[in-house]
Amino acid sequence: MKALTKTEFHFNGQKSVYHGKVRDVYNINDDLMVMVATDRISAFDVILPKGIPYKGQVLNQIAAKFLDATCDICPNWKLSTPDPMVTVGLKCEGFRVEMIIRSILTGSAWREYKNGCRELCGVKLPDGMKENERFPEPIITPTTKADEGHDMNISREEIIAQGIVSEEDYKVMEEYTRKLFARGQMIAEKQGLILVDTKYEFGKRDGKVYLIDEIHTPDSSRYFYADGYEEKLAKGEPQKQLSKEFVRQWLIEHNFMNEPGQVMPEITDEYAMSVSDRYIELYEHIIGERFEKAADSDDIAKRIEENVNSYLKSRGF
Repeated sequence: MKALTKTEFHFNGQKSVYHGKVRDVYNINDDLMVMVATDRISAFDVILPKGIPYKGQVLNQIAAKFLDATCDICPNWKLSTPDPMVTVGLKCEGFRVEMIIRSILTGSAWREYKNGCRELCGVKLPDGMKENERFPEPIITPTTKADEGHDMNISREEIIAQGIVSEEDYKVMEEYTRKLFARGQMIAEKQGLILVDTKYEFGKRDGKVYLIDEIHTPDSSRYFYADGYEEKLAKGEPQKQLSKEFVRQWLIEHNFMNEPGQVMPEITDEYAMSVSDRYIELYEHIIGERFEKAADSDDIAKRIEENVNSYLKSRGF
């Protein structure tokens, strides 16, 4: 099975590299970033031992399409996608906050609500809500970006009071978050989907706030199918959703939630290919176009290095 799980590139002008859970980010001369979406997959804060073919391409191309479809709302970091698994863009100084916006009470917000919580990140929640019910209007529940471990919930007031982000910049991020989410919901609706919640990351360059990283991918967002949503809500049934939740559920069924003493189940080639098929299905539903697999290549890393260096050379690196 061909999957890219490790990168050790040497790009023109490269100064450093950061290896994330899924993406590896190369710093080009403190000016540009080369973001490689690998085929690694993570769940419960652990990287699974086998890569998922075409997953990196799926994530990279969804993010690229949504960055292009929202560039009239706010400036973003993307310059080019010289390879199906790579985006090259402007290096920005990232804010240490993730802007999470939710339109429906589900996931971790529902778990807290069920336990009696009626205020999330400084946002008051109405009484009497059901799981998967829409909020009167989308709510923003930011988290601080942790270098290690879990991100922590934080309120708008705490972010500003602690000087994590200035009030002026936070207002800009908040406005962009609401507008980007509204656009994402509109695009999803055309595909028969509901954009339930998502996260955005922002950075600053030359005094201006930019949208950075990924946007509206199944790794950073949750989608429900619109068809049947109301009926399932009325009956209290689980919603049919598009996200990587199915991988988490598979791990739970195999007694793995990354808790002490638990052993990672074997990821067979067959299972990895079934996850690959699901990611391709996600792409086609979210984008509304047939997924074109990248030209088959014996050496994915070699293809990427050649494509990226060719692009960087054209920019004088």
